[in-house]
Amino acid sequence: MTSLQTALQGTGVALVTPFDRDGQVDFEGLASLLRHTQHEVEYWVVHGTTGESVTTTAAEKAAIFDYVRQHNSQDLPLVYGLGGNNTQAVVAELRQTDLAGAVAVLSVSPYYNKPSQEGLYQHYVAVAEASPLPVLLYNVPGRTGANLTAATTLRLAQHPNIIGIKESCPDLGQAMRIARHKPDDFLLISGDDLLAVPMLTFGAAGVISVLANAFPIQFGGMVRAVLQGQFAKAAPTLLNFNEINDLMYQEGNPVGVKTALEMLGVCAAHVRPPHAPASEGLRRAIAEKMELF
Repeated sequence: MTSLQTALQGTGVALVTPFDRDGQVDFEGLASLLRHTQHEVEYWVVHGTTGESVTTTAAEKAAIFDYVRQHNSQDLPLVYGLGGNNTQAVVAELRQTDLAGAVAVLSVSPYYNKPSQEGLYQHYVAVAEASPLPVLLYNVPGRTGANLTAATTLRLAQHPNIIGIKESCPDLGQAMRIARHKPDDFLLISGDDLLAVPMLTFGAAGVISVLANAFPIQFGGMVRAVLQGQFAKAAPTLLNFNEINDLMYQEGNPVGVKTALEMLGVCAAHVRPPHAPASEGLRRAIAEKMELF
């Protein structure tokens, strides 16, 4: 196992981007979030979809990543989210972005275009060839409208600069096929909080989590227990997360988890359009389930 494989075992937090009431990046809120999540997890993901990366500017992205680098007191590994549906633009951005301090790039599959499997393959080869850092594929068909199949993932796994996948396909069978046939050094990472435990049982390295923003100790502890074979210890926590998980996405991600973070006093719940603030009904439902934690 390489040092990078070791670094990306366990729980990665898909960090939200705190905003103030005027819609500007709230760096005090970000500092609070970093303090809140720095223990009991293994790494941070900056500029993932949970970080509202599609609505932050290039200048904001640079400032946010620089702030995280400078306030990483636990020296957690950093994964940088950089992807899109214009292959040439993604390649150009990879060449222009200061990625110093990151250990890998997480690149979401092209969305909206609905390319063929060959198109997805060629896109990721271009990304891998351009990236100065190892690449993690990110398959999230519920958002992109196109599934990166197990066969295409396994084909891409042969590329020397593609080291793993954040797999968010709800079909566990697909993840099982990847786990069975992947190279030993290819990382299978759950992109679905509730599927993390079952995926860990058949060979996943860990999870990149939304819920860990609000509940890093509980989530990190659950994942660590499973990795140590302590399934009975992990089960009650998973069952509690099952009660709140759907609420995180009911009105769009990260509306739910930001609402939970505000209730915990970590950072404000403000989101950028086209997201809207949580409805009163959602806030009440989240508040009720927060009592489980």
